[in-house]
Amino acid sequence: MKNIFIVLLLISFCPLNAQNFKAYQFYDQKGKEIDTDKLVRKLADYDVVFFGENHNSSINHWLQLKITEALHLQKNGQIILGAEMFERDNQPQLNQYLNGKFDAKTLKDSARLWNNYATDYQPLVDFAKIQKLNFIATNVPRRYASRTAKEGFESLNNLTEKDKRYMARLPIKVTLDTPGYPEMKAMMGDHADGTKVMNFISAQAIKDATMAESILKNIQPGKTFIHYNGNYHTKEFGGIYWYVKQKSPNLKMAVISVSESENPELNFPEKDYIPTDFNLIIPADMTKTY
Repeated sequence: MKNIFIVLLLISFCPLNAQNFKAYQFYDQKGKEIDTDKLVRKLADYDVVFFGENHNSSINHWLQLKITEALHLQKNGQIILGAEMFERDNQPQLNQYLNGKFDAKTLKDSARLWNNYATDYQPLVDFAKIQKLNFIATNVPRRYASRTAKEGFESLNNLTEKDKRYMARLPIKVTLDTPGYPEMKAMMGDHADGTKVMNFISAQAIKDATMAESILKNIQPGKTFIHYNGNYHTKEFGGIYWYVKQKSPNLKMAVISVSESENPELNFPEKDYIPTDFNLIIPADMTKTY
C-alpha cells in the first residue's frame, strides 16, 4: 500500500505531457547524430573549419566559443581564429587589443564593430587574447562591397593600390556555378534588371573571395584555421569555401552549417536541405541576441 502511495505521489508531481528539451544537436553529413567530443576530435584533422552562424542566435555563439575552447585543447593550442565580422582595414586595431595595447573601449571607438559584438564576438576575441592566438580580420571593408552593389566590379579598378590591399586580388571570378548565388538571383525575381542582379551577386562575391584570400594568406601548416561566418557564406559548400577550393583544392576543409527547427527533437532536416560536413540544428524559438 505504501509503494502504491509513493507512485501516485510521483505521478501527481509529473505532468503527463512532460518532455525533454534539447538546446542543440549536431549531425554528420549522413544525418547521424554526433556528440561534441567526437565532433572536436574530427575537426582537429582539418586545415580549415568554417563555423556557420545565424548572427542573432545565442546558442550558436555559445557553441562557437565552447567548440573553439575544446579544439584549442585538442590541438595543443595550434589554432588560428578569423571572422567575417572584422574587416581587413581594422586588423591593426584588433591586433592592438590582442596585444594588450588597447582596452575594450579604445577598440570599440577605433574599429567598426558589429552592434552585437559585446555579447556574441567579444568572448571569442578575449579567448584569443588570453591564449595569445592570432585572430584574423578577414572581410572586405563594407564600403567596397556597397560600391560594388551600386556600380559593379569595374568601379573598383579606380581605387588606389592601398585601397585594393583590403580586398581580394582583382579581377574576381563571379559565376552562378557557385552554390548559393543562383538562389540570390532567384530572390531578385525574373523581372529584375540584369545588371543590378549581377552587381548584387558581385557584392557577395567580393566578400566571399576576400575572406577566402585572407584565410589562405594566414593559414599555417599544422594549425587549424577556424572561421566564423554567416551561414549563407558557406551554405552547401558555396561562398568562401568555393573560393578557397578554387585556389587550394588540396586543403582539407570542413563546413558546419546551422538550421533552425520547430521540432523539439531537433531531427535532421529531410526536405530541401543539402547537408555539409557537420550540421547544427537549433530550436527556432531559441533566445536571440537582437
